[in-house]
Amino acid sequence: MKAVRWRLAFSLVVFLAALWYALPNLPQVGQGPLARFFPQARINLGLDLKGGMNLTLGVDVEKAIQNTLASSGQDMRERALEDKISLLKPRLNAEGLLEVVLPREDQASSFEDMLRKYYPDLAVQSSSSGNLGRTYVIGLSAAARKQAEDMTLDQVVRTIRNRIDQFGVAEPDIRKQSDNQVQVQLPGLTDPERAIQIVGQTAHLEFHLVRDDVDPTGMMLPEGTALFPYVEKNGTGGNSLVLDSQSLMSGENITNARPQYDQNGQIHVALEFNSRGGSIFERITGDNIGRRMAIVLDGKVYSAPVIQSRISGGKAVITGNFTLAEAQDLAVVLRAGSLPAPVTVLEERTVGPSLGQESIESGILAALVGALAVVIIMPLYYAVSGLIADIMLCFTMTLLMAGMTAFGATLTLPGIAGIVLTIGMAVDANVLIYERIREELKLGLSPTEAVEAGFSRASISITDSNLTTIIAAAILYQFGTGPIRGFAVTLSLGIVASMFTAIFVSRAVFEFWIQRNGGKRISV
Repeated sequence: MKAVRWRLAFSLVVFLAALWYALPNLPQVGQGPLARFFPQARINLGLDLKGGMNLTLGVDVEKAIQNTLASSGQDMRERALEDKISLLKPRLNAEGLLEVVLPREDQASSFEDMLRKYYPDLAVQSSSSGNLGRTYVIGLSAAARKQAEDMTLDQVVRTIRNRIDQFGVAEPDIRKQSDNQVQVQLPGLTDPERAIQIVGQTAHLEFHLVRDDVDPTGMMLPEGTALFPYVEKNGTGGNSLVLDSQSLMSGENITNARPQYDQNGQIHVALEFNSRGGSIFERITGDNIGRRMAIVLDGKVYSAPVIQSRISGGKAVITGNFTLAEAQDLAVVLRAGSLPAPVTVLEERTVGPSLGQESIESGILAALVGALAVVIIMPLYYAVSGLIADIMLCFTMTLLMAGMTAFGATLTLPGIAGIVLTIGMAVDANVLIYERIREELKLGLSPTEAVEAGFSRASISITDSNLTTIIAAAILYQFGTGPIRGFAVTLSLGIVASMFTAIFVSRAVFEFWIQRNGGKRISV
């Protein structure tokens, strides 16, 4: 008897804790004067219920691969210096492949050994001899290219998620799709234009040397240079600067970015690099004293100061005619990480909340009708045991709502269907147990023995069937889109809650009932 009471006490504590988490989702509680006594967490509504924005982004994976090759070229030149191999400055050709010129052909074997040893992901596409020496055209191997494509998409998803989290959108759904695309769902978004700017801004920061010896208005630009638009401090554009095509370094080593005011009251974005970025920045400023270095963000020059001395400490600033909001948004995207490749908005779709309200009302009505039917039918068929099943159903729904609140789950339209399905599955477990108890009673077992056998034997079937359903729900969650994942979440939580109430709580109630009446009778 003591063990049964402990189980009932534990069940009561679980119920009260679940009720504490679930009640704030009721407007009368969550928005009333009692709200301060309850958790602040609430069940989030999905895009199909709350409205919001759906974006489909295209990722320029080729640009990311070219950036990888350019970075490898810079590292290759430094390693060649360490190995005393003469190497002209690597550059990307018109096909986006890395061109490396070796002035001394007698060092070809040493250079190729270096490639095999330190750059296994690179593959020599072709090599030829010329006036300058031996020229190598280098690209990524097939396996490395596939890995780079996957890593680029993964990084895009991760970076966009970090930005959206700082933007403050609850429960965004961001996932990869085929054809180098990413889907972004932003429930409840109120400022779509700003969201598109933050999500779609590549925030690819680079530092280039300015070629003041080249006329930007000339018809032909020297090889290895390119024309970049210059954003004037007064907010106007129109001017351009000629820069070296290959960047000195990128912003991948940024650890912090924040808006600041200078001594003139103008706002700028202050950058801080990690140790590796700080050492690179110190080296390139030391090697180019007296030259102008352009700070390029997403292909636009924001400032081009003259390098007066070697800059140590790993700090830099981006100046421009920023408003405070623009500087804050820029700091957000830089702090969250630059996208490894440019993205373009292929599709923009805004979902209104009116459909969501109708869906919520229809879903609640369906759940109430289903629950009411169960509540009426169960006592009619199973008498007092049916009433216990109804109580367990209420317990299960409370646990489900509390679980969704505690885990920050998102309720979608398919999720409401999952709740309705949980109502049927919760009662189904009780039906299996009750029918098994009836069979044991017909075989002549006592009520105590029948309850013991009924719960023990039916629990095996309940566990097996629910386990397979949970596996299916896990697959839906992994590979489904936002609304389908909502269905998987509610279904999984509902199954766990129904198993707990049907196998653990219901059994404790039955055993307490039998012990109170001396084990003489039971109504099933």
